[in-house]
Amino acid sequence: MKSVVLGVTGGIAAYKALELVSRLKKQNIDVDVAMTKSAQEFVTPLSFQSLSQNPVITDMFDEPKAFEIAHISLAQKADVFAVVPATANMIGKIANGIADDWISTSIMATQAKVLIAPAMNTQMYASPMVQENIDKLKKLGFTFVKPGAGRLACGDVGEGKLALVDDIFEEIMKLLYPKKDYDGKKVIVTAGGTEAPVDPVRVLTNRSSGKMGIALAEALRDRGAEVILITGHITCSVPQGVKQIQALTNEAMDRAVNEHFDSADLVFMAAAVSDFKVKEVAKDKIKKEESSLILELVKDKDILKGLGAKKKNQILIGFAAESQDLEKYAADKLTRKNLDFIAANDISEGKVFGQDHNRVILIGKSGLKKDLGELSKEDTAHGILDAIMDSVTE
Repeated sequence: MKSVVLGVTGGIAAYKALELVSRLKKQNIDVDVAMTKSAQEFVTPLSFQSLSQNPVITDMFDEPKAFEIAHISLAQKADVFAVVPATANMIGKIANGIADDWISTSIMATQAKVLIAPAMNTQMYASPMVQENIDKLKKLGFTFVKPGAGRLACGDVGEGKLALVDDIFEEIMKLLYPKKDYDGKKVIVTAGGTEAPVDPVRVLTNRSSGKMGIALAEALRDRGAEVILITGHITCSVPQGVKQIQALTNEAMDRAVNEHFDSADLVFMAAAVSDFKVKEVAKDKIKKEESSLILELVKDKDILKGLGAKKKNQILIGFAAESQDLEKYAADKLTRKNLDFIAANDISEGKVFGQDHNRVILIGKSGLKKDLGELSKEDTAHGILDAIMDSVTE
């Protein structure tokens, strides 16, 4: 999971940082907030705590809740450190190496990319001193989101109002996900478990949560792809910017995938599709009058094999969830179903399903075998995409 540390400084625009926290959380990004004392005059820490679901840092010396020094631990944790809004005072302190509060001290300690969104009076923003500090920080690699122009809270008209939250959000996302190597690609991703009806009430299904497929869809979106996410039963939310098609049964998923298959560049079949279905689905609810019930199961359609037989220029990626002889069964599936790559998961002893971490071995038809190690499913998704892109561009 990506991490953003948000420093909120004292200005009337501080309330807009609440919307930014909300937007980041919807992208499954971990957000930690620190507020200067001045910022707390405009917005309460409780508001940020409620949205971020993390404690808010309000005092440099208010610690430790755990044996960590917050300005060091969060500085190390952050993928992006954003100051929104940033006052002239905070910009001046950072530019001149002054570290006398939590935000300025943490920025001195972080290796993360730093984004600053200034907000201040028009004349103050135009001041040669402020502009010199901004130029100095830009030369050091800091990213700035230029303020907007308009009527300010003080009544002046001109540059100085905080940039639109949409623009700040997009800049943070660019810093978090700089790769756009899937730009222009149309990609199908399947996720979650399908079901096989037994009667009008009951179904046979599996334990898939859909987390791996959704992590792939999110990673592909962030790397520029147009993503169609076809979902069975899932336990987590669908990321914004991804087109979702719900397909709860094998038949529905087969139709949905094939509808978009011809125009797709890559297809990730991460869903746990039912292998068997009930031979005869009861028209009425089965009553529990007998002490036992026998259901006759027959093989359901093999969607992945069908795609392997018809693919032309598509890159087809399958997933193998195995509890024994992982690499052997995965390699066999790769060949039998005419896949380009297969991601093999060890599901023994309750691993993978419903968990936030995964261990995948990616096997390719050209001889690739890459053990990604144990990673979060988000990092696993990026690892898979890296390996595939490296393999096809060699």
